[in-house]
Amino acid sequence: MKNTAPHARFKRFIADIAAHTPFMRLVVVLVVLWLAFSAGIYLAERGVESSSISSYGKALYWGVAAFSTAGIADTPVSGLAQFIGALWIVIGSMLFFGAIVATITTYFMRPMQRPHKKIIDTIEFNLEQLDDLTLDELDLLRETVDTLIVHVERLKERRSPG
Repeated sequence: MKNTAPHARFKRFIADIAAHTPFMRLVVVLVVLWLAFSAGIYLAERGVESSSISSYGKALYWGVAAFSTAGIADTPVSGLAQFIGALWIVIGSMLFFGAIVATITTYFMRPMQRPHKKIIDTIEFNLEQLDDLTLDELDLLRETVDTLIVHVERLKERRSPG
């Protein structure tokens, strides 16, 4: 029997990242800016003698190498292309690494921002402390649980067909 639980968890993880973090939006912005800055580099370098950026494809490659930590062997020759390249390196790097940091932070902070997580944590804490609770506190806990049960039953009735 094949264990599909890790695969299902991975799919849920990817879906969570796509739905609840800024990762996908930041990737789209990064790609659009990469295409735009590469076009700017290409247009500024087109026709410049001794420029190694002689096609849009080479400009695209330069754009990836420039904002990554890979470094670049060939730099733009014209002053305008150097300025565009410098802007791209700064903006692209901030956006790329910012996307990673924002995604990780958002993903791991999200559970702490859910109000129901706090409610569940409080109930679990109280259940762990049952022996230390007074009768009044136990009565209050019982009333809370009874209210919770009634609420769950109402939700089930609303969702059941019929």
